[in-house]
Order: sequence, then structure tokens, then C-alpha cells
Amino acid sequence: MWFMKSDSIVIIPTYNEKENIEKIIRRVFSYEKDFNILVVDDNSPDGTGTIVKSLMNEFSERLYILERTEKQGLGLAYIAGFKWSLQHSYEYIFEMDADFSHNPDDLIRLYNACALDGADAAVGSRYVTGVNVVNWPMKRVLLSYFASKYVRFITRMPLRDATAGFVCYKSKVLQALDLDAIQFKGYAFQIEMKFKIWDMKFSVVEVPIIFTDRKEGTSKMSGGIIKEAAFGVIKLKIQSWFKK
Repeated sequence: MWFMKSDSIVIIPTYNEKENIEKIIRRVFSYEKDFNILVVDDNSPDGTGTIVKSLMNEFSERLYILERTEKQGLGLAYIAGFKWSLQHSYEYIFEMDADFSHNPDDLIRLYNACALDGADAAVGSRYVTGVNVVNWPMKRVLLSYFASKYVRFITRMPLRDATAGFVCYKSKVLQALDLDAIQFKGYAFQIEMKFKIWDMKFSVVEVPIIFTDRKEGTSKMSGGIIKEAAFGVIKLKIQSWFKK
């Protein structure tokens, strides 16, 4: 079956997601709204990339893969995906995890916030209407929640979930950024992206979602990623003073 090119692409970064990748792809392609998918795989030793390539015959012109030679961090994976998506003229460019912690059903709500309601970026927020997190241990809920409060305090951004990784960007936002100048690779990448576009006066809205911890596969969170975020926020704020 031949499909017209969608205006929307969902970037899914992967490293060892063989348990989830086919299920998330089929779920995204089950919707009436036509989303394309770009998987950015960091040479997963579990064969994630092979699974994606086997599905590309079934989903021709809708599913794509960008294979990198090694694990280089979430931020660099998304930047590679952003560049690819801009080169292929997509108007709405999404970030989404492969593990179903982000419910694909919410893609259309993020899309509508930008395409219909006029936002430049829409963030799937866990904390805009309280704490909407399922199956996380309390320690991690508190870490994430107070990390977002810390980011708001330091940066003065109005966002309640600055560390969120479920986002829709209009292409003009990513085109306005110097993607090669993005400094952070891990957890802090999400904060840096939101801070820079907010600082550039783009409109960023939060769409309430329910975040559910992964059921299969292994979390990529680490102490080093958290440390990068804690100190990175201060660095971003100080740099913004000098730029002004």
C-alpha cells in the first residue's frame, strides 16, 4: 500500500529495546492520524535494529532507521534524528521513548497542541496536574519531581516538567536552534532544549499525561546522568546571562 508522506515524525531512540520496539511501532501505526517513525539505534547488541529493518518492508515509506556505530547518549541520538527529520521536511517532530512509559495515545494530543492550538512546542507533562506517575518507586518519583522544581527555581522557566522526554516540536523551532551547540547528552539534554527555546521566546505548553514505568527492558538512568543535569542547569542559566 502506498502512503502520502506524513507531516509528523516520531523519533524513537533505542539501545537494547527488542522487547518493546515492534509493539511500539505497530501501536503508533494503528492510529487514524498518520505518523511516520524514525528509530535511532545505537548499534544495540540485542538486535533491535534488525527487528526494525525487518518491519520496514511492511511499513514502506512510513518507518525509517538511523543506525549509529556506538552508544553515544540520548541527546546526540535526538540531535541526529532532528537533523534527519528537518532534511526530510517534516513539520512536526516528536521525541518519544520506546518502552511505553510514554503512552502513544497521547501523540495526537501533543500534535493538536501545536497544529491546532498554535504552540511552538508541546511537552507531555507528568506534573502539570499533580504527580501522574505509575509504577515508579517513591525514591525515583521524588527525585524527578524535585528535579523539576529545582530547574524551575534556577532557570525561572514556568514549566513544571522540564525533564520530560515526550515532546512535539514544530520544525521552525529546531531550525532556529544551533543543534551542534547543544551541550548535554543525557538527562540534562531535555532541560537544555526546553530552556533554549523558552529563552528564544517560543511558546511552550504542557499537556498532562500519565507516565508509566517500563514493563520490559532495562532503564538507562545512571548517577552520572543525574549529576550532569544538576550542574548543567546552573551552567545554562549563567551562560544565558552573558548572551544577553
